[in-house]
Amino acid sequence: MFQGNAPGQGPRLQIAGDRQSGQDVRSSNVMAVSAIANIVKTSLGPVGLDKMLVDDVGEVTVTNDGATILKLLEIEHPAAKILVELAELQDAEVGDGTTSVVILAAELLKRANELVKNQIHPTNIISGYRLAMREACKFIEEHMSIKVEKLGKDALINCAKTAMSSKIVGSDEDFFSQLVVEAIQSVRMEDVLTGKFKYPVKAINVLKAHGKSARESCLLKGYALNLARAAQGMPKSVQNARIACLDMNLQKSRMMMGVQILVTDPKELERIREREFDITKERIMKMIDAGANVILTTKGIDDMSLKYFVEANCIACRRVPKDDLKRIARATGAQVVVALADMEGNETFDPACLGTAEEVCEERVADDNMIMIKGSKFAKATTLLLRGANDYMLDEMDRALHDALCVIKRVLESGSVVAGGGAVEAALSVFLENFATSLGSREQLAIGEFANACLVLPKTLAVNAAKDATELIAALRAFHYKAQMSAGDKALAQMGLDLVEGKVRNNVEAGVLEPAMSKVKMIQFATEAAITILRIDDLIRLNPEPEEGEH
Repeated sequence: MFQGNAPGQGPRLQIAGDRQSGQDVRSSNVMAVSAIANIVKTSLGPVGLDKMLVDDVGEVTVTNDGATILKLLEIEHPAAKILVELAELQDAEVGDGTTSVVILAAELLKRANELVKNQIHPTNIISGYRLAMREACKFIEEHMSIKVEKLGKDALINCAKTAMSSKIVGSDEDFFSQLVVEAIQSVRMEDVLTGKFKYPVKAINVLKAHGKSARESCLLKGYALNLARAAQGMPKSVQNARIACLDMNLQKSRMMMGVQILVTDPKELERIREREFDITKERIMKMIDAGANVILTTKGIDDMSLKYFVEANCIACRRVPKDDLKRIARATGAQVVVALADMEGNETFDPACLGTAEEVCEERVADDNMIMIKGSKFAKATTLLLRGANDYMLDEMDRALHDALCVIKRVLESGSVVAGGGAVEAALSVFLENFATSLGSREQLAIGEFANACLVLPKTLAVNAAKDATELIAALRAFHYKAQMSAGDKALAQMGLDLVEGKVRNNVEAGVLEPAMSKVKMIQFATEAAITILRIDDLIRLNPEPEEGEH
C-alpha cells in the first residue's frame, strides 16, 4: 500500500511485511544452506553414518540417502528449499551423488559470500563460476573419463559396489552387485528409432518379504505380484495367457446413489435382485468370450462372480495395486479398461484390449504365494525379491538397490566411468587453479574459489572415515599436480583415497568407479543452484492476511 509523501521526503513504498536486502540476505541464505549441508555431510562416503528421521505421526525412517533425508525434512527457508529440489533433480537424473551435490553447492555459496564481502560484484563471481563449470566438465570428459569397453564386465560390478558401499548392503556388496547387474541386463531393450539400447529401471519390480537374511534375496524371472489367486478352485498355471487389466468392480452391481425404485409387487423385487447378479455375470462372460484367461482388477470380485471364473478355468486376482497394473499393461501390451460401455451405449469387451504373456502362474516364494507373469510380449520384466529382518532394513535396502540400478543404467547408456574416492575433485582443483592463473580478469578469484570448493568432498570423505584429512588431501593433490604437469605420469590421474587404510591408491585398479555422467551433472547442478541463490539480493516476506473476525 502506498502512503502519501511527507514534506521533504521522496516517494516511499510501505509493505505489509518485512524486507531484507543486500548482505543480510546473502548471509542468511548461506547460513540456511550450510545448515542443510551439515545435516547430510556425515552421511557421505563408504564410512558415512545413518540418520534416523521421525515424522509427525511417529513413522521412523533410517537412511543415509541424501535425497531421502532432505525430502523428509520439512524445510521452511526458501533458499534451503532450492537445495532440496537440487537433490531430487540429481536423484531423478543420475540416481546417485545426491549428498555430494548438496555439499558442493553449499561450499560454492559459502566461498562466493566471502568474495562478495571483499567487494567483488556477484555478477563477476557468477560469470567466473559459469566458466569454471564449463572447463571442469570439459576436463572430465577429455582427461578423466575411461571407456567401459577397456575395463570389461567387472567395471559394471565395481560401479555397483561403489554405489552401494555407503549403504546398508555394503557388507554384502559382492552378492548384491551381481544381483543388480543381472537385473538391469535382463530388462535391456532396443530403441526402435535410435537403435541404441535402453535399460528401464521401472521394469524391475522390487518386492520386500520379511524373514531370512539379506543374502537370501533373489532375482525372479518375470513380473511378480504380491498376492494370490482369488479362489482356490482356479488353475495354478495358465499357458499362453491373455490378460485383461481392469480398473472396475466385478461385484454385484448396485443401483447408483440417489436412484429410488418404488416396487408394488414383491415378485418384482426378486427379479430386480436376479438382474443385479446377471449384469455382472454378463460382463464377466463378455471378457471370457473375448478370450481372456487371466483377469486382474484393482477393485473387488465377489464370491458369486468368482464362480464363473473357476468354471471357465481362468485365474482372477482382485485388489491389484494400480502401479503394478499399469506396468503389467505396458509389458504385455494390454489396455487398462475402466468401463465396458461403448459408443452405442451397449456393453462390449474388445479383444484388442487383452495383453499376452507366455505363462501366468502362482508360485510359493518365501512364505507367501505370488502371481508370476512370465514371457511378456513387449517389455521384459524382472522382479527383485528382497529379504530382511524388519521394515526399516528392507526400505533402506530398496533405496540402496535403486541407486545402484540407476548407476549401472547410466554407465551402460553413456559408456564411460571415472575413478571414485575424491580423484575427480582433486584433479579438478589442481586443473582449475592453474586455469585461473592464466586469466587476467576478475573471474580469476571466483575460479580460484571454485577450485578450493571442489576439495570439500575429499575432505569430508576423509573426516567421516576418521582419518587425517589435511595430510591425505595434500598427498592426493601432489599426485594430481604431477599427473597434469608431466606427460609420463598420466596414470597418476586415477589416484584417489582409500578410506579403510587411510592412504592414497590407484582407484581404477582398486575397482572404485563412478559414472562420468554423475560427476558432470553434479558439477552442473551444484553450480546452477549456487548461482540461483547468489543472485538473490532482496527478500520481501509478506505478512499473512488477517482472517475475518480478527480486526
